[in-house]
Amino acid sequence: MREYVTLDLETTGLEPAKDRIIEIGAVKVMDGTVTEEYATLVNPQRKIPERITELTGISDEMVQGKPCIGQALTELLDFCKELPLLGHNLMFDYRFVKHNAVNLDMSFEKEGMDTLKLARILLPDLPSKSLQSLRLYYEIPQDDAHRALEDARTTYRLYERLRQEYGEQHRELFNPAPLLYKVKKQGPITPAQKRYLQDLVKYHRIDLNVESDSLTKNEASRLIDTILGNYGKIER
Repeated sequence: MREYVTLDLETTGLEPAKDRIIEIGAVKVMDGTVTEEYATLVNPQRKIPERITELTGISDEMVQGKPCIGQALTELLDFCKELPLLGHNLMFDYRFVKHNAVNLDMSFEKEGMDTLKLARILLPDLPSKSLQSLRLYYEIPQDDAHRALEDARTTYRLYERLRQEYGEQHRELFNPAPLLYKVKKQGPITPAQKRYLQDLVKYHRIDLNVESDSLTKNEASRLIDTILGNYGKIER
């Protein structure tokens, strides 16, 4: 496939239902050549864990004033249009985007190709199939590892190298396939949850690391349970 969008995300963790997107990088490829790029930091409306800042270099200060997920996702979907996706361990990124899209009443049904799957089939003897290991194997230059746009560029270059080397013998491997991931919409925090959470925070003098308006109903429920478990109920 020569027309596609390469997608890469940076996130606060590994679970779409609990963690947030903090950076999006996407590269549009037409006839094997990059024609357009999209990149943005995303304000996750919560504190970024220290380990994520150490890994990506993305800090709380860097995302202040940046688009929240609704605006960023609208821009990304407009950028992708109907093109298939490419990614390294693509389902990781797809799950995060689709999870957020469903919560925001957006449609995101895609086909895609995965350089990790390609590497596992075509390069079985390599000890590591990570993006950075494959980049070094093919001597692909890169500036900032673990930043979304640079990783998206590297994934594109890796895919084109694999296609050049193996595309004639294994054409079927380079065709996009449907990305299957079902998500149940999570509604926003309820007014009653928000009031109770605010009361708990004030009563126990807790410094929340997340903006309450950004919570889903399930996230709010888990957070309230955690506070009750750690601090106890409000004594009247």
